[in-house]
Amino acid sequence: MKSKVLSVKDLSISFSKDETWNQVLKNISFTVNSGETLGIVGESGSGKSVSCLALLGLLPKKLSRVDNGVATLSLGSHEHNLLDGSTSSLELRGSHVGMIFQEPMTSLNPLYTCGNQLVEVVQKHLKLTHAEALALAEEWFEKVELPNPKRVLSSYPHELSGGQRQRVMIAMTMSCKPKLLIADEPTTALDVTVQKSVLDLISKLQAENNTAVIFISHDLGVVKNIADNVLVMRQGEMIEFNNSKKLFESPQHNYTRGLIACKPENTLKENRLLTVNEVLKGNLSPSLRNSTFLNKGDVLYKVKNLNKSYVKRTGFIKKTSTIVEAVKDVSFEILRGETLGLVGESGCGKSTLSKILTGLLDADSGVLEYEGVDISSYDQKDWKNLRGKIQFIFQDPFSALNPRISVEKLILEVLIKHQPSLNNHEREELILKLIMDVGLTKESLFKYPHQFSGGQRQRIVIARALAAKPEFIIADESVSALDVSVQAQVLNLLNDLKSEYNLTFLFISHDLSVVHYMSDHVLVMNEGVIIERGSSEEIYNNPQKTYTKRLLESMYS
Repeated sequence: MKSKVLSVKDLSISFSKDETWNQVLKNISFTVNSGETLGIVGESGSGKSVSCLALLGLLPKKLSRVDNGVATLSLGSHEHNLLDGSTSSLELRGSHVGMIFQEPMTSLNPLYTCGNQLVEVVQKHLKLTHAEALALAEEWFEKVELPNPKRVLSSYPHELSGGQRQRVMIAMTMSCKPKLLIADEPTTALDVTVQKSVLDLISKLQAENNTAVIFISHDLGVVKNIADNVLVMRQGEMIEFNNSKKLFESPQHNYTRGLIACKPENTLKENRLLTVNEVLKGNLSPSLRNSTFLNKGDVLYKVKNLNKSYVKRTGFIKKTSTIVEAVKDVSFEILRGETLGLVGESGCGKSTLSKILTGLLDADSGVLEYEGVDISSYDQKDWKNLRGKIQFIFQDPFSALNPRISVEKLILEVLIKHQPSLNNHEREELILKLIMDVGLTKESLFKYPHQFSGGQRQRIVIARALAAKPEFIIADESVSALDVSVQAQVLNLLNDLKSEYNLTFLFISHDLSVVHYMSDHVLVMNEGVIIERGSSEEIYNNPQKTYTKRLLESMYS
């Protein structure tokens, strides 16, 4: 039997900025029943996380306030107001209300073993002895399907993969069998296969404990597959609420239609991705892409029999060493003007390969040829001269930008280094053109990175890369952390710039739908080896290898 676990009615919240209160959440209402999953979707800044952090009392007290609303947690015959800020409501955290955050590395204490951290949780909430808590911790690590639970007990967070750290967080959250679980973007940074296994695990534990789940995500494909009901939010307001099947089959609001329409798997390769703003204006017909589909035929970059190994040391007191072959006998060509996709799970060797291609890492053996010139033995001085032609767009734009320098100076630095013949007037004109070409305004030049959204910062990184006048750009997971609406804008931008600047791309991602949309040809990498290659249509529609099929089957659309 399903019973109501959480009821939120007319929740409104304001934040204080410069002594002025601005309402960021406006009359939000929803309920969650036992055993059900409520999906909350929307773009960054829509209020998804704020609404749930308020339920846990995690909003900064001096900078936020609840203007009105009630949030009631039902525990049998007892009802608790989660918004009154009392000690009793805060004590419900962990024992009755659990939360899984997006990035487990920042949620886990790096100074304590994973076992110690789980033992602390269960001792606090379940009043167990240390021995009892330790036994329960091992039981839960086994329950969340961590390999070698005894080893994980004594492992520090940095010694585990991202997916394993997220499983540790799930064990910590679910060990007290909370009535309500809040999962805030818990799989955003994970590979599709790891993502699927983590979501399957959450669903399994939910069924075992009849837990009510709130699942916050910007990935509509994930929400479509796991949620019973869906709440769509925009700018702090409820846009649409319906059961999952009805909402995705027949969305009532153009904003919801826009979120669904802008996903690459819903768009033909020859068309531009629709954006949410276009759909809100009533435009439901995508225009043709500007990108050149047929490359010019000559080889820009050639890789032959490339190899790279690492020595991995494990153990704190008794260290052991193992050889990890990150790249094994890899060979391929990138044709001028094409986009070559590279897909694979974390640890498959994608990033190691990209660092070798940009001279950030030396290969153990193999040949690199750029424009017919053997660059395999280039030293750092030689690479400095070549690096203007080869640029990188990183996954996290915030860590790639100096927070103390304005956008104008960020781009100016690159121009001085890679286009030294320009005079001051020419530099000013080019900086303005670059920032306008990536869809930002002149005023953006005088701001700092922290004053921009994630999508805007990615545009700044792209403008900075273009300032070097490159021929070849490596985009390494450059849209994986962006909302689907912002992702559509950035992917359209990259295709436009490819045509305008005559660029060649190596597009690295674990998302095959994005790679299929962007790429002419695709390489599939697993354990350092290219296991499959072909046109993007062949790889996406008719994969030959079991590994590639598994990547596709793990995708949510």
